[in-house]
Amino acid sequence: MLLLHDDNGVAFRDLDGDGVMAPYEDPRRPAEERVRDLLTRMTVAEKAGLLCHAPVSVAPDGGLVDAPAGLLPTAPTTSVLRDGHVRCLSLMAPVAAGPLARWHNRVQDLAAGSRLGIPVLLSSDPRHSANENPLTSVPSGGCSRWPEPLGFGALDDEDLVRGFAGIVRAEYAAVGIRLALHPMADVASEPRWARISGTFGADPDVVARLAAAYVEGLQGPVLGPGSVAAMVKHWPGAGPQAGGLDAHFASGPDQVYPAGRYELHRDRFRPALRAGAAAVMPYYGRPVGVPGLREVGFAFDPEVVAGQLRRDEGFDGLVCTDFGLLTDSVLADGTVWPARAWGVEHLDRTERALLLLDAGVDQFGGEWCPEVITGLVAAGRVSEARLDESAARVLTLMVHLGLFENPYVSEEAAVTTVGRADFAAAGAAAQRRSMVLLDEGILPLAEGVRLYVEGVDPAVAARYGSLVDTPAAAEVALVRIDAPYEPARQLPEAFFHQGRLDLPDDRRDQLTALAAAVPTVVDVFLERPAILPEVASAAAALLGDFGASDEAVLDVVFGRARAEGRLPFELPRSMAAVEAHPEDLPGGTADPLFALGHPQKG
Repeated sequence: MLLLHDDNGVAFRDLDGDGVMAPYEDPRRPAEERVRDLLTRMTVAEKAGLLCHAPVSVAPDGGLVDAPAGLLPTAPTTSVLRDGHVRCLSLMAPVAAGPLARWHNRVQDLAAGSRLGIPVLLSSDPRHSANENPLTSVPSGGCSRWPEPLGFGALDDEDLVRGFAGIVRAEYAAVGIRLALHPMADVASEPRWARISGTFGADPDVVARLAAAYVEGLQGPVLGPGSVAAMVKHWPGAGPQAGGLDAHFASGPDQVYPAGRYELHRDRFRPALRAGAAAVMPYYGRPVGVPGLREVGFAFDPEVVAGQLRRDEGFDGLVCTDFGLLTDSVLADGTVWPARAWGVEHLDRTERALLLLDAGVDQFGGEWCPEVITGLVAAGRVSEARLDESAARVLTLMVHLGLFENPYVSEEAAVTTVGRADFAAAGAAAQRRSMVLLDEGILPLAEGVRLYVEGVDPAVAARYGSLVDTPAAAEVALVRIDAPYEPARQLPEAFFHQGRLDLPDDRRDQLTALAAAVPTVVDVFLERPAILPEVASAAAALLGDFGASDEAVLDVVFGRARAEGRLPFELPRSMAAVEAHPEDLPGGTADPLFALGHPQKG
């Protein structure tokens, strides 16, 4: 679009192409005034498009994807923008910075060619950590690599979190991502839950403080053109899943509070809200036995959204549902993944949409069905004034972010910013710092020691020790393992690491036999609490990491770097202790192997 100038020399984008600066195009006017003017010019269909938040894919070369691609269904980009008037897109693809910036500008060009020129707001799940679940995170696409949020919980360093979030902001904004579908302010009270890796841990106070620091780092002092907006999730706390099963699936819809700690989970969001979080995402879960709440998914309950969030907390920002509450998903292999409409599964998507709007929700995450919304308005079941209320929140966020003035990015700047050397170095340092010495034992190892490795790149290990092929020839063994989980048989549930926390018998016996043959250092990727009493007893040293490269682990093992982390959750001693423990109570299983905060200071 051309930059024009009015009589006072004020530059503006002529979004509607009429050669005159309309109030919504005037950068001098308050956001409320601009949005009010724009709403008077919009059709019901254009407003309805703003209430959809559609997942999209990107071709590796930066091309638009308009046909099904990959396992998970994504929206046809061109038609949802042009015909559906959708303006909020969620990026589902691990694309390099240059092609991604190129794609983003093409998308903005498509939007600029529409009747009113309303720009696109692009969002993303986390892209900076080790998690490989495409339903909860996105492979980096070249972003700097950091530990999982649990690693920040292990360090409990608000300044580090702000600095990290500032780097996320720089890398996201460089490619056009202006809305982060994070942080999680959930408390990891149920050790079997698959989403623990995305939390700051089980200490409620740490979770609350670090979530607020994350929002501050993403958004900056004021939400503006230099910000990436934060969508805090999963209101009012997704941690206490019944039996640890995740509410993405019909096998685990319920959240339970046997210790009566509903308020403890909900209130951890307050600091992030006070920090100015631009958006909130309620969870799929259906609360069971909570006085005053319906036994339906949180987003469907007016008391949860319009009541406790808006009325009690004073939140007037954007509320977007978690993805897929209206429409069943058909995967590439033909598998049908039911919509996560727990408690209202019997309703069709029109009735579900009506319930969500009545509850106070603004956007339907993962959906591109504006016709459902226009149908409700045409039938007189939703007023245009109600539509305006939610559309205004979307537009207000876009105005604050400066998208109406300049939605474009520089491909050259994207390439030089994403994965920048100093960003990568800071992430690597955080990987090392966040590790936990569960049992220091024989550490640090001496350089050049005869070393046998499993789960470690031999080429990396050879830079630290003299590699040997068998335990019998070694002075020391180093083994890296993942925290145990029960593999699900079918996608997409197989992406989620949930279920039992103890090692299978054969794997446990392999590790203890190795430790009996040669002093063995064991490092565990603690994406979830692990039950390791036999391994802990047999190992010559035991470490935990929260997403670390082989170099990071070896630096700590050989004393080149110092592990400073303390457990952000406890490691239980047995599955019996976990199963007997209330899902909503953080910590406190019977006789834990390692307590929350281990090793203690002093």
